[in-house]
Amino acid sequence: MNTLTVEAKIANLGKVLAFVESELEKTDCGIKACMQISIAVEELFVNVAHYAYTPGTGDVTIGVESYDDPGLVEITLTDSGIPYDPLSKDDPDVTLSAEDRKIGGLGIYMVKKSMDLMKYERVDGKNVVTISKYF
Repeated sequence: MNTLTVEAKIANLGKVLAFVESELEKTDCGIKACMQISIAVEELFVNVAHYAYTPGTGDVTIGVESYDDPGLVEITLTDSGIPYDPLSKDDPDVTLSAEDRKIGGLGIYMVKKSMDLMKYERVDGKNVVTISKYF
């Protein structure tokens, strides 16, 4: 697994996405799957940057692992911030209009729908979110 550790700040989003995209270029991942993965990583990283260390800051490690048979990429985001399981919240009611829907949760919902697997673990005092996508 190749990893990148950065301070969990929005200013580092470009560096994170460039790292993930460079790792995806080493695979046979199609353009649609690569786009979905990038959007998912962006959503997850932004959540860590905004909420994991509030009001302070800390690091997040992004790991990328790919497999050839079957074509699969797994990405983990690991932080030492406050415990938070993004899968513990109910999905938003997307049948409601934006005005009638509660604020929050739509980004995680989109990640869950676009990835083949999303899981959360709390390991050794760290949040570990893993997303997987077959291609």
